[in-house]
Parts: sequence; C-alpha cells; structure tokens
Amino acid sequence: MYYLSNEPAAHSSPGNTAPREVHSSTLELKTVSINPDDTYTVQQAINAFGFGWFHVKLSLLVGLCWMSDSMEMAILSILGPALFCEWNVTKFQQASVTTVVFLGMMLSSSFWTQLSNRYGRKSALTLFGVLLVLYSILSSVAPSYAWLLTLRGLVGFAIGCVPQSVTLYAEFLPTKHKGKCVVLMDCFWALGACFEVVLALVVYPYYGWRGLLALSATPLLIFTILSPWLSESARYYSYNGHNDKAIKVLEQIAHNNKRHMLMGRLMADDEPSSSESFRSLLSPSLYRTTILLWFLWLASAFCYYGLVLVTTEMLVARNKESHPNECVTFMTADFMDLLWITLSEFPGILLTIKVVKLFGKKKTIVLQYLVLVLCTLVLMSVESRFSTSVTLFIARGTISGIFQAIYVYTPEIYPAALRSVGVSGCSVLARLGAMLTPFVAQVLMDSSRVQAMSTYAIVGLLASIACFFLPRETVGYH
Repeated sequence: MYYLSNEPAAHSSPGNTAPREVHSSTLELKTVSINPDDTYTVQQAINAFGFGWFHVKLSLLVGLCWMSDSMEMAILSILGPALFCEWNVTKFQQASVTTVVFLGMMLSSSFWTQLSNRYGRKSALTLFGVLLVLYSILSSVAPSYAWLLTLRGLVGFAIGCVPQSVTLYAEFLPTKHKGKCVVLMDCFWALGACFEVVLALVVYPYYGWRGLLALSATPLLIFTILSPWLSESARYYSYNGHNDKAIKVLEQIAHNNKRHMLMGRLMADDEPSSSESFRSLLSPSLYRTTILLWFLWLASAFCYYGLVLVTTEMLVARNKESHPNECVTFMTADFMDLLWITLSEFPGILLTIKVVKLFGKKKTIVLQYLVLVLCTLVLMSVESRFSTSVTLFIARGTISGIFQAIYVYTPEIYPAALRSVGVSGCSVLARLGAMLTPFVAQVLMDSSRVQAMSTYAIVGLLASIACFFLPRETVGYH
C-alpha cells in the first residue's frame, strides 16, 4: 500500500510565467473566470474546478493500478503452497518469492521517480503497465523455481512505479478532497484483493497457479489499453516550462467538470529541495518523531502482509491434516473462507473512519493495535474452522484500518514542506517490513505457530507503544 499525500507534489520553476495567448472567444465573460491577481498556479486552477467527471475517470484509471498492485500481493499467499506441490520447494524458498517482489519494489523506486520526472507520469505508467503484464505472463510459464524467482523480482521492479500513479492522482486533486480520496484508493486496494480471491476460486481449480498468474494481469492490461486517454500532469508540464500544454490540460479539466477556465498567467507551484528536506527529517526537532513513524510503518506492513500469508498457511495446514498422504493446496471451501476474510478490509476501513472522527487518529491506531495483539494471541491456540476464520476476519480488518489511519496521520505530523519526503521515507520502511514478514509467516509458522504469532503480538504491542509516544493528536479526516 502507498500513501496519497494531503499536500500536492509541487515543483518550483522560478520565472516560469509565460503569458497565455488570449483568443477572441475567451473574452466572453460567461465562459471564463478572471483571477483578480492576473496570475494563478496549477493547484489554484484545480481547486477552482472542483471534483467532477474528470476526476471520476481519473480515479477509475488510477484505481486499476491499485487493484493490480493489491492482486500481485494477494497472489503471493496462494503461490507458496502451490509451488511446494509443483517443485517441492522449501518454506525458505517460498518466503523468498515474496521477499524478492518487495526487494524489486524498493530497488526500483528511485528509477521510476527519475523516469517520471524526466519523461512524465503518463509515460512512466504506460511503460509500467506493459512491463507488468509481460512479466506476469512470463511468470506463468516459468520452467523452474530460479526462473520464477527472477521474474517475480522483475514484477516487483515494475510495481515500484505504482506510487507514480499516486503522484499523478494527487497533482490533479483539489486540496479539500485529498483526504477523502485516500479512502477511495484504499477501497480499490481492498477490491483488488477480493477480486484476486474470486479469480482464484474460478481459475485455480482448472488452470492452477500458472493460469492465475496470467489472468491476474487483467486489470493492468485494461489500464495499459486505456493509458492513451490518461492525461499528463499539468503540474509536470508547468514545472518543465510547457505552460501551453499545462493550460490545455487545465482546459480539459474545466470542460469535463463543467467549470469556467481561469484567465491570467499560469505560474508554477513551489516545492522544497528534496535533499534538504530528507536531512530535515532527522533534525533535532523531528528525529524522534521520524524514528517512531518509521517503526510504525514497518510494523504495519510486517503485520498486514504477515496476516495475509498466515491465513493461507493455516488453511493449507488444515488440509494437510485431513489428507496426510496427498500434496494438497487449496480447496473450494478454503477460497470461500479466504474471500470472507479478505472482505473484512471494507468494514475495517469504514469503521476506522467513524472511530477516528470520535477519538482521533492516534488513539484509534493504539486501540486497533491492541485489538490486533489480542487476535494474534487467540490464533496461537484456536483450532475450529469457524473460530479461526472469525479471528482472522477481525485481525485483517483491524490491520487494514491501521494502514488507513496512518496514511492520513503521517503527513499531519510533519511541516507542510516535509510531508512528501516524510511519507516517502516511511514507505521505504514499510517495504522492509514486508520483506521480513514471509520468514515469520511461512518459515517460522511451519515449525511453531506459537512463536510466529508471538512475534506478531510483540511487534503489534511495540507499535501501539510507539504510536502512544507520537507528538500530537488529530481528530477527523483532513
């Protein structure tokens, strides 16, 4: 999961104020809005246009990226047990397949950022779509474990571009709608996870993990086909001195949203230096906050992806007990249980919003982590199918809510100039947590359920303590 910042990812370009040529048709006051200062920035124009049909279409396109990211993560939990029956791989090798995806994401982050800054968000996302579809299809025909491991690493490399869709989305959003759109993107994430389970329910019994890998690229294939209709960021054009192109994009937004285009000179938004900002995260006034947030994000990813993997490990372990002489992975009943457990993300997100409005984000996160710890303790000894599913349902919904809250909470902790780089730093730590968790959820879980679940309980408890010591409380979604 990635964060949609409450602040736009702006760029500075001093003096970039090329005057707009005014045609006779634009002199009619009923078709334009006049800015009293005779100048406006991209963000001011977007705020004036509001949230409309343009943003609905953009939300659906960006939502396909989030769905694809979520589906690629969800399939990792199904892949491990299937590979054991296919190639008799060890638990450590199964965990490595998961870890290499997040390693690819971490290593490619800088590459995709530089590519999108140089050639545009749209160009980077189009390339990402092509590569992810290609690598997913190639993964489905991998002849050996080594080939699959390599190709899944390349899948992770491609997925590292997904944050650029968030950047593009944020640069088109009116300021007052940014917090609400975080919720919308989280719903697309949950929808992707559920869609993957439904796809597995239909495809896996007939075509196995190979067919599932190939068909899981469907949302990204749709996105890639539709990418020519994706608008490039007006802020990107403005930053690079292409004010004429930026104005055309803004005119498109105004037309789609049925609003008036602003009249005046377009000026660039300002952005702080990234190198100075990153050093500022560890300044004497912020280093304690930064370290606490880094641990909180690491713990959240560690617990979220850990629960995703633990769920399938428990389901498969139950099947092995019922069929001791067979190599059994998933049955229809298992996919149904997995679907209901995955659906918990929707009430988890929505309930978090309600609780945050009452108690604030900080108290909500602390409370949710305590609930998560309780669930992990119950999972140490619970045996029945119903009790296991109910406990996992609560735990999965809780950790999804935690992610929802920290996405909105984190940028509010930092000064406005540091919000973007602050969230980026937290994202890196989240990927580190995701890289570590397979060795607990798959390797340690295979030898001792108590030790594995105790690890998650301890991490969850430490995360609740870390959140308690964060500097201030905020109430509501902003």
